[in-house]
Amino acid sequence: MGAEAGDREAGPHYLPIAEHGLIGDLRSVALVGSDGTIDWYCCPDFDAPSVFAAVLDAERGGAFELAAALPARTKQFYFPDTNVLITRFSTEDGVGEVQDFMPVGAEGTESERHRLIRRVVCVRGTLPFRARIAPRFDYGARPHTVRVDGEAVVFASDGLSLALTSTVPLEVQGPDARAEFKLTEGESAVFALDQVGADIAPRRCARVEAEQQFATTVAYWRRWLSASKYRGRWREMVHRSALTLKLLTYAPTGAIVAAPTTSLPEQLGGERNWDYRYVWVRDAAFCVYALLRLGFSGEAEQFMTFVTRHISPGDGKQLGPLQVMYGIDGRTDLTETELPHLEGHQGSAPVRVGNAAADQLQLDIYGALIDSIYLYDKWAQPISSDQWDDVCALVDWVCEHWDQPDEGIWETRGGRKNFLYSRLMCWVAIERAIRMARRRGLPADLPRWGGNRDAIYRRIMTRGWSESRQAFVQYEGGDVLDAAVLMMPLTKFIAPTDPKWLSTLDALKKDLVSDSLVYRYDPVASPDGLRGDEGTFSICSFWYVEAMVHAGRVEEARLAFEKMLTYGNHLGLYAEEISHTGEQQGNFPQALTHLGLISAAFNLDRALG
Repeated sequence: MGAEAGDREAGPHYLPIAEHGLIGDLRSVALVGSDGTIDWYCCPDFDAPSVFAAVLDAERGGAFELAAALPARTKQFYFPDTNVLITRFSTEDGVGEVQDFMPVGAEGTESERHRLIRRVVCVRGTLPFRARIAPRFDYGARPHTVRVDGEAVVFASDGLSLALTSTVPLEVQGPDARAEFKLTEGESAVFALDQVGADIAPRRCARVEAEQQFATTVAYWRRWLSASKYRGRWREMVHRSALTLKLLTYAPTGAIVAAPTTSLPEQLGGERNWDYRYVWVRDAAFCVYALLRLGFSGEAEQFMTFVTRHISPGDGKQLGPLQVMYGIDGRTDLTETELPHLEGHQGSAPVRVGNAAADQLQLDIYGALIDSIYLYDKWAQPISSDQWDDVCALVDWVCEHWDQPDEGIWETRGGRKNFLYSRLMCWVAIERAIRMARRRGLPADLPRWGGNRDAIYRRIMTRGWSESRQAFVQYEGGDVLDAAVLMMPLTKFIAPTDPKWLSTLDALKKDLVSDSLVYRYDPVASPDGLRGDEGTFSICSFWYVEAMVHAGRVEEARLAFEKMLTYGNHLGLYAEEISHTGEQQGNFPQALTHLGLISAAFNLDRALG
């Protein structure tokens, strides 16, 4: 941590992905760089077009810069047990800090105004600051006007207008607003960026109001976190992961986005850049499991409401393959397009919005979905009769279609195959439904379900096993390894000490594990239709920890887990992947990785006693 403040003036400059913190209001988020610049913010929602996107194009994306106007060392941390972010600037003349937050009220309200508050405080000595507010609407493609309206500067574009108010004088320069000011010890300044419209006038942001909203927001996050039941060894990391997951929750529907960003590259200069601001069905079971394990049953319930309303085949929806992902409001049209006017993070084009993987066939999502319903029914509250009818319809569909080739968990664009993981999760779908039916005496075609469940098991054990590799492999008839098979013992498909499984674990360690970090698969051995390489996949590294815990290799698991914690950023946040040099890659922060961390910590704690 040591970004020099104010060095963005010199020209195109990209902070590494990991040099960011996250703030949000349960509707949208902002990424705040360790140099004090907000370089990603979509308003009013996660998947709305960006207002600040300098993380994807330093020149054209737009940013909200706020930093000491002197060379400074910077440090970033969260106000304890909250999602309020503090960036400190230390100089020869004094120390100052910027407190960033998006107000959240008593019940997660206040967010309808989509307010972003930046409070600057001089802690010691005297310090000059400078600010540049440069919104670029609609991913930098839509022009805007700037006007002064009383104490506010209003940036207006078609469809969205934002008002900036400040306790220091603002100066309009072209499409931007700027401020230069000096604070002495104990003094503060406040900037507030508000969504405004025809019926919503700009409002002042006096210091007293900012103080009140700061206190209310801090109280909200602390009250929310106090429901956590986790008392284990890695409390700080687990709680930061929980707070991050909550930030990735869209309060109006209970949806949880995979990540709040789009097109942050899995490899610098590569084309593996995807939009993750949607809800993946696959994440459902991991979400419900992690939230219930920590004691957040309300969030699990809201997510299940989203699942029932938008994903299950009720309400007269046709019974066919479920969509892989959905919009935060449940919409199904996620057409993928490219934005050629943006250069991409550090020149990594293309920048994409929407996601064509929504139209793929991925059979594993049935297991994830039904497993999440099973966990909720077991640990939270029994599902309704209508929900059970939906489950039966889904299981009947799986019984008909489990043996089809598909695109698989990694959403490869290299053609359909008979992926082992897809078969495994079809087995989970049927097996969990049978458990629910038996435990609660619910009506079900058990002979048919049981026959299909057993057929899948036999198929995996024969065609998914490679004699030459002495391991379970990525797809039938192949000999390529895949980290997704780490889920076999975690889903209780195979005993964690079964000789075939232990042999697979050893093969994975030899082929895909690098100093406790785990690659998904080898794209050279198993072409996925895309150019370039990728880093190790962080969720797989946490699955590896859990698989070793279950196999009784607890000390090895603990060392791998502790190593994995060193790859989190300065705030304990994780992107999707880690490069061979240890840098974070891909969309940031990623929900699945944080869910994996929680699950691994929980199970490792239990094994250590």
